[in-house]
Amino acid sequence: MTTSPQPVTAGLTRAAIFLVVTLKPDAQASACARAVCGDVATLVRSIGSRVLDGKLCCVVGIGSEAWDRLYGAPRPRELHPFIEITGKHHAVATPGDLLFHIRAERMDLCFELATQLMTRLGDAVASADQVNGFGYFDSRDLIGFVDGTENPADDEAREAALVGADDPGFAGGSYVITQKYLHDLQGWNAVPVAEQERIVGRGKLDNIELDDEAKPSYAHNALTNIVEDGKELKILRSNMSFGDAAKGEYGTFFIGYACTPTRTEKMLRNMFVGNPPGNHDRLLDFSRAVSGNLFFAPPAGFLEDAAE
Repeated sequence: MTTSPQPVTAGLTRAAIFLVVTLKPDAQASACARAVCGDVATLVRSIGSRVLDGKLCCVVGIGSEAWDRLYGAPRPRELHPFIEITGKHHAVATPGDLLFHIRAERMDLCFELATQLMTRLGDAVASADQVNGFGYFDSRDLIGFVDGTENPADDEAREAALVGADDPGFAGGSYVITQKYLHDLQGWNAVPVAEQERIVGRGKLDNIELDDEAKPSYAHNALTNIVEDGKELKILRSNMSFGDAAKGEYGTFFIGYACTPTRTEKMLRNMFVGNPPGNHDRLLDFSRAVSGNLFFAPPAGFLEDAAE
């Protein structure tokens, strides 16, 4: 099996579509899904050739239950359903068999690929949720802070995001956790900027991390900083803003790629339960998780080989 990864570490673009699909539980739907997943790379090349500098790409992720129906054994060693977390706030688990993380510099490219995928899946789909993400000014989220500042890059990004020799059958794959957050912008904007900075753990305008003396233990970047044996364990985030001004909905779609799901799960547990318990992420007082999924994005050749 090839260990060449899907475009997990592709850079942020100005547009993205996060398409999460649930499948009907029959053999015909599974066969259709295998064929579509195996054809994604071809679709990307065909659509992307229409705008050569559009940087169109797509990562396909498979949920735990769907993996058993589509591919059976062997399966990625750490793939399991998303684990709900209940603390001061609730990290919900929601249905999702397939993830298509579509990125491009133009939304029309993303939309065309999403349309082609849904057309090909057709009657195999039981339900689908689409979030249209966009780059917001200088990589900020809708609460006004720069997002993804501590993202690893280059070799460090590949080390953080891709499975290695510890699961050789799936080396080059990646575990993907996604959550859709809705923000209470009215409540957030009523908080003084100095307190917002303490909640996030960095300056709002200059994006500089607060000194340890000034940063409270409940700061978002303090709770999501995972250190084991003196080494910081990173994940690769590709978050995007989304919203519907007419409905008053403003949000961030969180998507984190990691070589093991336990890294992201520890971050989320620190946020929702607290570290120590009770010391939760105060950002969650203004941002509510309304979805939660765990997928595995297998190496690029796996999907094509399995379709054949």
